[in-house]
Amino acid sequence: MLVINSQLEIPEDEIVLEASPSSGPGGQNVNRVHTRVSLLFDVAASSVLTEGQRARITERLASRISKEGILRVVSERHRTQGQNREDVRERFQTLLAAALTDEPPRVPTRVPRREKHRRLENKRHRSEVKRGRGDSRDEPA
Repeated sequence: MLVINSQLEIPEDEIVLEASPSSGPGGQNVNRVHTRVSLLFDVAASSVLTEGQRARITERLASRISKEGILRVVSERHRTQGQNREDVRERFQTLLAAALTDEPPRVPTRVPRREKHRRLENKRHRSEVKRGRGDSRDEPA
């Protein structure tokens, strides 16, 4: 079981780990040893996710989820497959935990009057500078 937070644990049978050759460090073994690890998690077919959790994960991690609903997390930081396995599991846990946390509500604030005034003064100044760059042929000689 992978513990994500107090409400969610992902069973091992819903996670698929694949190894492939890494593009990172490895010396002479780089073309022979499969050290890159990809973690695949089927968000759409998961039995432990509620509809709300599934929707939140799909929305917040949309760039990492395929059209089939599979979340892919990859690690190739380390030279060994074992270290990359640990790393990819940690990254998966932090990604899901972050996707499932509630964002604090935004407290609307007002722009101070002085800042509005300063912004408008800067705009006027830039306008004057640009107006001063007019074509020199327009000026009487």
